[in-house]
Amino acid sequence: MDEFILYVKMGLYHVLDFSAYDHILFLVVLAVIFSFNQLKKVLWLITLFTIGHTITLALSAYGILKIDVKIVEFLIPVTIFITGLFNLFNLTKTAKSKENLNLIFALFFGLIHGLGFSNYFRRMIGKEEDKLFPLLEFALGIEIAQVIIVLGILIIGTLLQSFFKVSKRDWIMVTSSIVIGFVTPMMIERVFW
Repeated sequence: MDEFILYVKMGLYHVLDFSAYDHILFLVVLAVIFSFNQLKKVLWLITLFTIGHTITLALSAYGILKIDVKIVEFLIPVTIFITGLFNLFNLTKTAKSKENLNLIFALFFGLIHGLGFSNYFRRMIGKEEDKLFPLLEFALGIEIAQVIIVLGILIIGTLLQSFFKVSKRDWIMVTSSIVIGFVTPMMIERVFW
């Protein structure tokens, strides 16, 4: 039971660590286009991101996949930047098409974000025979943390739109622009070529 709690906590802290805020920024731009009445789709969004993240962690833990850390560290802010730009350029398109593409972004970009933690995770579990359960426990912690963050985004969006009469379009535009502003310097300083 202690190991279960340890790996779940590590998954929680992996996402909720404000010094590694790129994960949070990605969740913000993924979730900003949704509202509470789309909770089922939002839960799929979170789960698809966790699945993508977990696949690359598993491939790394079993020694199948090894990618240069510098490339991954550059690609992570690129995924956030692309998602934010997508939100901005699709403000006038139907919500359904944006939401469906964000689900694809969640899975595909989750693969890239998982690579960012794969080396640490591989060292953490070391040469343990059983890698599957620590991996699933860690993924559970990630899932819980992501639910917390995304619910926070939905709450903030609802409060701004309901009480302060901020339009959904402005909420998406301003939030996505702020996130783009945060990740642009990250991309520039992580250029690997």
